[in-house]
Amino acid sequence: MVAEPYTADDPETRLALFDFAFDNAPIGIALVDLEGRIIRCNAAFAKLLSLPLEKVLGTHFRDFTHPEDIEADLILFQQVLQGRRDGYTIEKRYLRPFGEVVHVVIHVAAMRNSEGQVIRFISQVEDITRHKEHERQLAERAAQLELALEAVRGGFWQMDILTGKFETSDRLAQFIGGPMAARLDLERYVDRVNVNDGAHADLTPLIAGKLDHNVAEYRLDTVHGERWMRCDRRLLRDSDGRPVKIVGMAIDFTEERRRIEILEETARTDALTGLLNRRGLSIEFAALQSADGFKEVNDAHGHAAGDIVLQTTAARLTSAVRDQDLVARTGGDEFVVVIAGDRSAGEAAASRILERMREPIATAAGIADIRTSIGGIWTDAKRDLAELLEEADVLLYAAKAAGKDAVRFQEASRTVV
Repeated sequence: MVAEPYTADDPETRLALFDFAFDNAPIGIALVDLEGRIIRCNAAFAKLLSLPLEKVLGTHFRDFTHPEDIEADLILFQQVLQGRRDGYTIEKRYLRPFGEVVHVVIHVAAMRNSEGQVIRFISQVEDITRHKEHERQLAERAAQLELALEAVRGGFWQMDILTGKFETSDRLAQFIGGPMAARLDLERYVDRVNVNDGAHADLTPLIAGKLDHNVAEYRLDTVHGERWMRCDRRLLRDSDGRPVKIVGMAIDFTEERRRIEILEETARTDALTGLLNRRGLSIEFAALQSADGFKEVNDAHGHAAGDIVLQTTAARLTSAVRDQDLVARTGGDEFVVVIAGDRSAGEAAASRILERMREPIATAAGIADIRTSIGGIWTDAKRDLAELLEEADVLLYAAKAAGKDAVRFQEASRTVV
């Protein structure tokens, strides 16, 4: 006698398969009667509730549903009983015995007899507590970021390297163009960058993958006027290391830059006269472009009247030279003038200085009769500033020895290229 094997069409086989899937499913499964009581559940469902399986049976689903979520669940449950729907999906919270909350999503389906009547419900239940915690953390971070962005002026932008699509955030677009401004594409954003700062805003090294991160500073035309922006740009790569996206955060740091510029200007200028001090003279001298030559005049003389004499001297020296020439106060009554040009330009400036300094200066203590001694050096190539000052000092003392109100002017003793 040969027995026929069971097939999937055999009722007993189907029942056995159902029982196996029901009991061993990785998610919670429960059969619920028409009143909402649990008549069967698997181990995964009992674990969700932190209860022994036998204590779950016979309980109503509202017994372990969070009070705030019961009404919505009951409404959907009744709609199925009334034939208005075949099932529903809902997120809600379960309460474990000691008050611990479990976030779940349940999928409820009606089981009907051959006449179409609902005889029970089958519920599949997934624990989404961890997912909800991640959502909460993301929401908190988004709120924190929003608060942080409200405290700064600027916003985000991003660029898809593969498609070339560039787009600013709404906040950045509104910072640039006003409350009703639409998001900017790359062309319209670049049009807002100061033409002299284009190289700083260039994204080419990031697009090519040569850099993963850099910070650029450039001026941007906005509804608030031209503003200095500091832009932190980061490159994102795919799993193979290929560049795929650039994200940037542009923040207005105009006021900070101005404070820095003021500090730098203060550090390189003389507080009394407003002229360059020795540090400022060194910086500006180093930045001078090569020219036909330059002359330095080292002028040192003061009066007991003090500050007013020094301030007047500074004004007269400044008026005797061009805007591009340098005038510095390097000591108590010692001034340095740097003039770009040939020897004749330096000699002419020295003559103008002597003439203007011959005019008496009125002070609170009376009229100060000032005379000036000038030692001048001319060279046809850029030289070390300290060396030139030393040579000019020698000539200055020679001018003083000659009776003041005099100039000693000659070419530098040597040339250094």
